[in-house]
Amino acid sequence: MTGSAGLRTLLVGIDAACERVLDPLFADDELPTLSRLFGRGASGPLESQVPPWTASAWPSLYTGMNPGKHGVYSFLSFEGYDWDVVNATDVRERTLWELLDRHGKTSVVVNAPVTHPPRAFDGALIPGYTAPEDPDSHPSGVLDEVRAELGDYRVYPTDDSTGAYCDAIRSRGEAFRYLARRFEPEFGFLQFQVTDTIFHRRPEDDAAIRSIYREVDRQVGDAIDECDPDVVVVASDHGMGPYEGREFRVNTFLEELGLVETTRGGRGMPTWSQARENGFKAGSARKPTAGEPDVLTRSMAALAAVGLTSQRIEAALERVGLADAVAERVPDSVASAASEQVDFPASAAYVRSRIELGIRINLQGREPNGAVPPSAYDDVRRSLMNELRALTTPDGDAVFETVAPREAFFHGPETDRAVDVVTIPADYEHFLSATLRPELFGEPAEPWNHKPAGIVAVAGDDVDARAGIGAAHLCDVAPTVLATLGVPADDRMDGTVLPCVHPIATTSYPRLEMETGSDVETADDRVEERLADLGYIE
Repeated sequence: MTGSAGLRTLLVGIDAACERVLDPLFADDELPTLSRLFGRGASGPLESQVPPWTASAWPSLYTGMNPGKHGVYSFLSFEGYDWDVVNATDVRERTLWELLDRHGKTSVVVNAPVTHPPRAFDGALIPGYTAPEDPDSHPSGVLDEVRAELGDYRVYPTDDSTGAYCDAIRSRGEAFRYLARRFEPEFGFLQFQVTDTIFHRRPEDDAAIRSIYREVDRQVGDAIDECDPDVVVVASDHGMGPYEGREFRVNTFLEELGLVETTRGGRGMPTWSQARENGFKAGSARKPTAGEPDVLTRSMAALAAVGLTSQRIEAALERVGLADAVAERVPDSVASAASEQVDFPASAAYVRSRIELGIRINLQGREPNGAVPPSAYDDVRRSLMNELRALTTPDGDAVFETVAPREAFFHGPETDRAVDVVTIPADYEHFLSATLRPELFGEPAEPWNHKPAGIVAVAGDDVDARAGIGAAHLCDVAPTVLATLGVPADDRMDGTVLPCVHPIATTSYPRLEMETGSDVETADDRVEERLADLGYIE
């Protein structure tokens, strides 16, 4: 295998990259490859979507459509009141590489989130985030081939050390270059995820952040040197920054309004601070002896039955400074058994997943046990929005900058999957939580989290850097990439070609047909644990 001289466009995805993160690294000459791309190309902020979170935003980027069309709103999908981690069968629109396949063009995709299990196309794909550790790849057997050629390739880092993160980045680049030689694609998509993970784990660890970004820069440089693409597009799904406001427990507020009913125990959400359980899972805390978890679980469930829930226990422990120490020694099954949780079927409205940024109404005829009749829907929603708009923190600051009906943000055949009321925290400074706690407000569970401004750069042949990127939006990336390859975008895409790239006419593609029974469950406890550890599942 020789070089891949046929690569025309390389899309580099850097999760959570933004000016706040990149500018200091550029100023210190840490990232020569990325600095060169941003300097000689058209670049600037890239507005993310609502909600600006990985599992929903990357499908918007690589389909060019809002979640109301592609159908993914968070890390979780819901069937009635049951939930599972999203996967590629939840993405109901064609991806960039599937559209290119219709035009006879080959693609190589490495580490793109929500792409497992992959659908067939001309080229190769190794899935990224939300896939299991040993995912199905395309074509069948290609991941085994990569591992045989390059050594162990893992979807997730082996641990949370900086070295493991850099190893993961290196393996993405090596796998991409190998597959580019093997398949000689016209389009390549190379995505890096741990650039987001480090900010959930160690946002103040500047040395680790710089090491991770230097490795990304090396891998991007090596891909460009070997593949020699005509055009390089660098894009992120959202930004990242500090949360300096309050944590607001929306379901607790809805309970005070009489809209949320609660229950104790079971698989429902939320549970008691799963992210705090990392020490226990890592083996740093005392492990229970055989049979002990069952005894503890029964004991905690009995206490919950008389009102002593894990949330109340936690609040008491926090007052004496012992909450973290105890939580490290309590398995999640024990905390869950004693948790006060939202009783979804009995509630009128609730937050299912905090990163959906909104509230779902338990509507009759839509939900299995709907509590709100269609005739009352508009009144319930209007009243709820008025209550939310009036909310202020204990300091007198507005909690939300926007409270709006879902149709203000989502449109398309998958809109029924969305929340009914969209709630955007003021300046993305407040941390919205689905947990039920005795108090409405607290300190943010994570000091850094997602912000709505990502970043984009387009550099290469026939790119007019002087034209700039305009008011670039996440959904503009897909039609822009297609234009660089001379392929018309779908006329149902919500984005348009960025000004720096010569536009071409759109065309009408038939909507992706999902075969009956093609949906698959993720049902992977280790994937759920990773999401919980990062705060995506509470």
